[in-house]
Amino acid sequence: MDKQNISRDEIAEAMKNEFGFNRKLCLDIVNDIIDIIIEGLQTDNKVKIHNFGTFKLNNKKSRIGRNPKTGEEHKISSRNVITFKASKILLKYINNKISDK
Repeated sequence: MDKQNISRDEIAEAMKNEFGFNRKLCLDIVNDIIDIIIEGLQTDNKVKIHNFGTFKLNNKKSRIGRNPKTGEEHKISSRNVITFKASKILLKYINNKISDK
């Protein structure tokens, strides 16, 4: 796929085309995987998918930010962010694919 963004429906459609399952089953699988990742982040703050990478929930503390146009300062509240670190195997695969082009 040559897109930067992909929907759950598009992932399910790709699975349907690849494996021949019905569309509803594929969409259920995609939704279940996403739900498992979300649940893991909520309970353990971290989800590792072997040979793919690790999703991690981090808390950013509140800080003072600045509007780049006006220079006006304002408080940025604390919030949770999700980070992703790709596995070495995934990085190697991606780097080989890029260098092959």
